[in-house]
Amino acid sequence: MSSEASRIVGLYERNAQNYDKDRGRDLFERRWLVDFLSLLPPGGSILDIGCGSAEPIARFFIEQGHPVTGADSSPSLIDICRQRFPTQNWIVADMRELNVDGEFSGIVAWDSLFHLSPEHQRGIFPIFRKHSAPNAALLFTSGPVGGEIIGEYRGEPLYHGSLDGVEYRELLDHNGFAVVSHVVEDSTCGRHTIWLAQLR
Repeated sequence: MSSEASRIVGLYERNAQNYDKDRGRDLFERRWLVDFLSLLPPGGSILDIGCGSAEPIARFFIEQGHPVTGADSSPSLIDICRQRFPTQNWIVADMRELNVDGEFSGIVAWDSLFHLSPEHQRGIFPIFRKHSAPNAALLFTSGPVGGEIIGEYRGEPLYHGSLDGVEYRELLDHNGFAVVSHVVEDSTCGRHTIWLAQLR
């Protein structure tokens, strides 16, 4: 499985234009994004980890008046972001080694964290903490249970990994976050498993 996880970066780079076309714009995530923004101060800055092509999630934040710093491992996806929103900050970076100047009022890792192996996911939570301003909100998706599975995207294997819920709670707590809301396979949000937390 770890070999498939290591191919994620190349898969999204090869398919950047396809991914941008395939990514839905209906914003089925809206309810969670609104709840996330309710924990931020007006105009609070957001770090979008695994921002893809900036649509629809980063666009939503920008339109609500929040400056966005987006990070993605795909240079081609970041190029799309820069073309769409040239006044925002876009960075080519592997989330496992993310080191951005400053702290953010909110951090989002929507449909990105679960492309890392469970081992690498454990190392992300200190990165979340490092980039968090006081009382920062954190929104991310995970798998519904611990384990690894291989999906498919345009004929290529697509890796997904997850810890179990108990371990995510422990990692959040250890890094200073309290769970605000958590739903496993939310039927109103494309059956995503979602975590909303806030720095204590």
